[in-house]
Amino acid sequence: MIITAGALAAIRTAFSAAFKKGLDQAESDYKQIAFTAPSTTKESTYGWLGKFPSMREWIGARVVQSISEHGYSIVNKDFEQTVGVDRNDIKDDNLGIYGTMFEEMGMSVKALPDQLVFGALANGFSRLCYDGQNFFDTDHPVIGEDGQIVSVSNMAAGANTPWFLLDVSRAIKPIIYQEREPFTFVSKDKQDDDNVFYNKEYVYGTDGRCNVGYGFWQMAFGSKQDLTAATYEAARAAIRGQKGDHGRPLGLGRKLLLVVPTNLEGKALEILNAERNAAGATNVWKGTAEMLVTSWLD
Repeated sequence: MIITAGALAAIRTAFSAAFKKGLDQAESDYKQIAFTAPSTTKESTYGWLGKFPSMREWIGARVVQSISEHGYSIVNKDFEQTVGVDRNDIKDDNLGIYGTMFEEMGMSVKALPDQLVFGALANGFSRLCYDGQNFFDTDHPVIGEDGQIVSVSNMAAGANTPWFLLDVSRAIKPIIYQEREPFTFVSKDKQDDDNVFYNKEYVYGTDGRCNVGYGFWQMAFGSKQDLTAATYEAARAAIRGQKGDHGRPLGLGRKLLLVVPTNLEGKALEILNAERNAAGATNVWKGTAEMLVTSWLD
């Protein structure tokens, strides 16, 4: 192949199309447990966390709900992937494998939110959320009915494979996926680009900015106990019983999602799908939650 501006433009178009094909065909699950928050700066602050919105009877003047009590921020991170194409591969018309590589690049971009979101879920036992406690913790501070601070738990300690029960009924989900700059396909393939002149290499890639963080801990329960009907029941009770400040019920639990790694799929199916339990009695937990099995937790 003779390398001309037209030939390079055609190659760029083909690589970009392969990248888009990978984006379009890849599947993702992160939106089931995370909501996307647009970001316009280096970092975004979520001062409203800790304020579950609720209605009140209008008596006297309006009561403005402050959103500045918490300074929880998520700092955007840069992500990239780059592929170099040797000039000789273009001259020798040896470009077949590159189309597959750029398709995989698109698929990896589509997979990044899953990787980050489910990674945040798995690491919630050791990473802080808006109240200064780990997202899954036994000591979340909440104002009780008497005005005193009480400690509330949304986790069960243990030594088994972690699993998670999430309330996904609200517009806000337990995990925040923050998007600053969407991923785009870029190229450095001009004949006078330094990478071409010095290294005889045409460079193509993608980059973007994003990050993840934590929303309301009340909407999630993390357990390291064995996944059984009894521990599932306890997790349900914990979420459904969560209250906001001053003892206000939050009304959670209307739509629950049981999130497990692949090695717990059988136990999850037994709890949520089986007609009868191990003792032969009616399985009262059948259909009480949806199930998400993901290899991102393996």
